[in-house]
Amino acid sequence: MTIPASRNAAATRPATIPVEPITRSIISVQLLVRLGRDHGLDIATCLHDTALTPETLDDSQAEIRPEDELQVIHNLVAALPSVPALGLEAGSRYHLGIYGVWGFALATCPTPRALADIALRYLDLSFAFVRFSLELHGGIGVLLMDDSRVPAPVRTFVRERDFVAMNNALTEVMPGVRPFRRVDFAAPEPAYSNAFEPICGITPHFDQPTHRIEFQPGFLDTRLPRGDALIARACEDHCRRLLDRKRTRQGLSVQVRDRLLRAPHRMPDCVTVAAELNLSPRSLRRHLREEGTSFRTLADEVRRALAEELLAKANLKLAEVASRLGYADAASFVHAFKRWTGQSPSAFRRDFWR
Repeated sequence: MTIPASRNAAATRPATIPVEPITRSIISVQLLVRLGRDHGLDIATCLHDTALTPETLDDSQAEIRPEDELQVIHNLVAALPSVPALGLEAGSRYHLGIYGVWGFALATCPTPRALADIALRYLDLSFAFVRFSLELHGGIGVLLMDDSRVPAPVRTFVRERDFVAMNNALTEVMPGVRPFRRVDFAAPEPAYSNAFEPICGITPHFDQPTHRIEFQPGFLDTRLPRGDALIARACEDHCRRLLDRKRTRQGLSVQVRDRLLRAPHRMPDCVTVAAELNLSPRSLRRHLREEGTSFRTLADEVRRALAEELLAKANLKLAEVASRLGYADAASFVHAFKRWTGQSPSAFRRDFWR
């Protein structure tokens, strides 16, 4: 479960990653890696300098940190500088079906106004890094796009990807409708500007004061063909509960678990992790106790999850699994695994494949 050590010198981590620390589905990264593979990149290059592994990539239920997705984007941008409109191409791969209940909620909204309300309120359930906000000017809806918190090296890619993904959502709930009256970008006109017109339905304006989309008069109150207010309310309630659960999981224990996952073969001790988090070991233990856990519990959870994955999916001997998890020998690993699960690693593997 290690990422190959090959490095792309240009693909270093962006200087800042100012995003909300809410985990997100790995599906977006799967789409991005597929985009990279389509342009000749290998998985190691796409995942370079992240906490992700090829095994994680295969788990469609995995939850990842947003900064890891940004790093994948950075890797693509750094490795494919000669590919025009890469962000637009990426955005074309995002459709309502990949967003789960958030996407279903949008698909069942009765009007674009209701769609915008749910989409913006629960935007953290999407894959957007751009912050969208809706304003009314003389009764006409204006959607503002704020990309100021996105790191500069990936800002163009992210803005264009999120714009196209947003447009895809509208296109899917209102097939054949051209909702935009005007589209402005506060960025220089790119050489591939003609690629925007088939997406927007109009010619966008560049070098403008802000990124903004002006909708057609009356568009926000158009009845949507698949609108069902009852189902939309039920989906919105599910979105609210899902987002609440995500936010409650963003404490110190998540940071500790992520740090342990980065190097399971040489798992750091409490003192090392505390220093990395600018805490004393005593403060770290106290904070974890307040969150209902402990450093040892988190370390055991990480090792157990990785052990079960290696035993189930990798054709490795027990000594190799033990080594990858930082144990001195197979006997120590077997003892720990029995403590976690009540059965031996061999019995677990046998039951898994039965």
